[in-house]
Formats: sequence, structure tokens, C-alpha cells
Amino acid sequence: MDKKSLQEFLVAANKAGYATGNENDWVKQADGSTTISFEQGDFLMHDNFFGGEPYGGRMVVFYQKKAVWMMVYYGFVFEGVDTAPVYAMLRKALSQMPASCPLRGPHSISDKDLEYTNYWEGDILKFMGEEQIIRNDEGVYKATYAGGLIDV
Repeated sequence: MDKKSLQEFLVAANKAGYATGNENDWVKQADGSTTISFEQGDFLMHDNFFGGEPYGGRMVVFYQKKAVWMMVYYGFVFEGVDTAPVYAMLRKALSQMPASCPLRGPHSISDKDLEYTNYWEGDILKFMGEEQIIRNDEGVYKATYAGGLIDV
């Protein structure tokens, strides 16, 4: 496995995962969590999360059946804010993640009165980041994430 093939897989997996909003493909687990899976060639991704609001989870990528990469994340919509437009904006951002560093969404994207921003340190091999959505200069959503290669 090389960095480029991992990047390409992460882009495909994320576009086919939560960003689609297609909950029919999600699997509810006995522990109350939800899993989204995607497979392509020698790669397999499991995105497993708890909750809806707030939420937390982990995405694990397997290569030839061995866990090689992961990301943990936690996020929430601010109290009193309608979640539907916020999560629609998040899905839009996640569907436009940069191919060069496919961790979450792009550095910034706007739609109507919502602005998504994403700042990270590192690259897919080792990283930490924070994404947020603001409306009229007021925060409405925030999430943090971290991860990278494991056991390689």
C-alpha cells in the first residue's frame, strides 16, 4: 500500500459513505452504534459512530484485511440550532474533500448563509484537525478529528 492509493481510496470511501446521506446502506449494530462500510480492491473501510446529536466515532481502513489507518472524531450542533441544514452543509463539504488530503471537507465552502471551514495539521499519515460551520458569524457546528497510519 502506498500513500497515493490510500488517498484515492479515502476519497472514494468518503464520497460513498456519510456524504451520500443514504441511510439505507447503514447498519445498526447491537451496541447502538451505526456502521457504514465501503470496499474497493484490497481496501475496506468501516465508519462506526454513536449518536446523532452529538456524535462520535471512528473510521478504520483495512488493506488486505489488516487495519492500516484510522481516524477518530467527535462533533455537535450548537444548542438551539436546527440540525437539518447544518448536516446538509456538512454532507456537501464532505463530498468535496480535497484529493491531496482527504480527511474531511475542503478548507472552506459556503452555501447560502452557512460557511464550512476545516483546518488541519499534518497529512493522511498523521493528522489532527477541526471543522466548523458558522451562520452570520455565529458558530452552529464544531467537530474535532485525529488519526493516521497504524501498525505499519
